[in-house]
Amino acid sequence: MPAQARRFGTPVFTADFASTEQWVAGRSWAYPNGGPINPDDNKLDHLVEDPSYSRTGVFRATRRPDGRWNAGLLTTEGSAEGFLVRAGDTLEARVRLPVENGAWPAIWTWLDGGQEIDVFEYHPDNPDLLELSNRVRGGHLYYRHPSIRPGAWVDLRVELGARSVVWWVNGEQAFADRRGVGRTWRAHLIVNLSVCAGRYHPAPDPAATEMSYEVTELRVYRG
Repeated sequence: MPAQARRFGTPVFTADFASTEQWVAGRSWAYPNGGPINPDDNKLDHLVEDPSYSRTGVFRATRRPDGRWNAGLLTTEGSAEGFLVRAGDTLEARVRLPVENGAWPAIWTWLDGGQEIDVFEYHPDNPDLLELSNRVRGGHLYYRHPSIRPGAWVDLRVELGARSVVWWVNGEQAFADRRGVGRTWRAHLIVNLSVCAGRYHPAPDPAATEMSYEVTELRVYRG
């Protein structure tokens, strides 16, 4: 870790998902009215504050009797620390991808109705594909690689440059968008597990009752 710090700057944020100072659970203004549902985005999620759905770093979703899914989401938005990632920062994360159809994990950013950078999104029906997106200035790649598969561990790094956002996957450069985020960009972090409603990706199998993915590390470096 010291070598990484020298290369990418000073660590300014190390995720402790159990911390109520760092993270707010079960609500985000990226969802209409702060949540708990977002059906217009083809999601079956019903966000919950229950710590067993997010606070261990295992982000879970379980089927509800009404057909929606209780699901875990954490955000720095509204937390006591209120951490904001900024232009020039580097974010690193280690994740274990889900295996269940309908699972929609993501690490992304959000502020005041936008400023969204998708560190990654994943859908097990596209087993070897990560979605990498700059929704601030445009830029998107469907990244395919044999190392991407349901249940796999994946190391992610995103350099949030003012002129180019650069994604690295398992130590290899995957995409440089040459668009960047602009010099004044900043945003909160969101880590969550959504559930697909079936419009663009399959909804969960009828017999499925639970799904999950895991985030064991998430750090931000600056400078």
